[in-house]
Amino acid sequence: MNTLWMWIGFNLFVLVLLALDLGVLHRKGKEVGIFEALLLSLGYFILALIFGAGVYHFLGASSGVEFFTGYLLEKSLSVDNIFVFVLIFSHFQVPAQYQHRVLFWGILGALVMRAAMILTGAAILGAFHWVIYLFGAFLIFTGGKMLVTINQEPDMEGNRLVRLIRRHFRVTEGYEGNRFFVRRESLLYLTPLMVVLILVEVSDVVFALDSIPAIFAITTDPFIVYTSNVFAILGLRALYFALVGIIHRFHYLKYGLSLVLMVVGAKMLINAAFGKVIPTEAALLVTALLIGGSMLVSVIKTRNLPKEIGTAEAVHGWVPGSPAKPDAGENTDK
Repeated sequence: MNTLWMWIGFNLFVLVLLALDLGVLHRKGKEVGIFEALLLSLGYFILALIFGAGVYHFLGASSGVEFFTGYLLEKSLSVDNIFVFVLIFSHFQVPAQYQHRVLFWGILGALVMRAAMILTGAAILGAFHWVIYLFGAFLIFTGGKMLVTINQEPDMEGNRLVRLIRRHFRVTEGYEGNRFFVRRESLLYLTPLMVVLILVEVSDVVFALDSIPAIFAITTDPFIVYTSNVFAILGLRALYFALVGIIHRFHYLKYGLSLVLMVVGAKMLINAAFGKVIPTEAALLVTALLIGGSMLVSVIKTRNLPKEIGTAEAVHGWVPGSPAKPDAGENTDK
């Protein structure tokens, strides 16, 4: 199978999905309901399974297992983005009917930036094998850092990126419908919606610095790395709207994600030093157990949360550019 046509065909397929999403399903910019979000999430999941089956059939069993492992890993890590989206949307009080527009353009930008990062990472690994040790050590460090910041409450008012934007650009006081820019007396203004979009984009780039090295621990095939990333990101919007009301119930999932990063980093280091002694199937099993176990613990530990506690009040974590509030850090299950 011609590799170039694989890339062209897959990207055309993604463009069709995006056009269908924005041009047909959400053309009117309405609020996305939970039932619709669940259907979309299921649809994207089924498409990923079908594509993975195609990879397994046409490219071989090894590539198939690598795709499914990479997809599970990226899908799991993408849940951390949802925590950040909740914190950002809550602080800026983004109207529900505009959130899909922000996420659509944010994720479209994320696809482009991740493609560039994946191709660059593959080229670097191909030219300098020793870089894989840096990737492995970085993943272990990042997993440890995530453990430390899980219960932090970000100081969104002191976000350095938002302050930088407001210092160098004109920003309107309130929202101007679903517009990112407006003109007033021949002067161009950003709207708060654009500020939110920039913060979402930057957050994704920061999280991609964790997730892309993680999947390179599974496979160095750029096509498998890219496609598993894309399928995980494509379903992220729908997953956000499906989980936004209950995401605080998955607080302990962050512990599982932290351990996954550390385990994957250790696998990368060990395999780089001693050969492929830890198979991809083992990484798939460990990832599934850690994610599944942390979700189960989350549901059990948060079952007695008071009903009056809202999602925004219960969600904690790290937002790029935001320092931690000094009085933050209490567990959500207390």
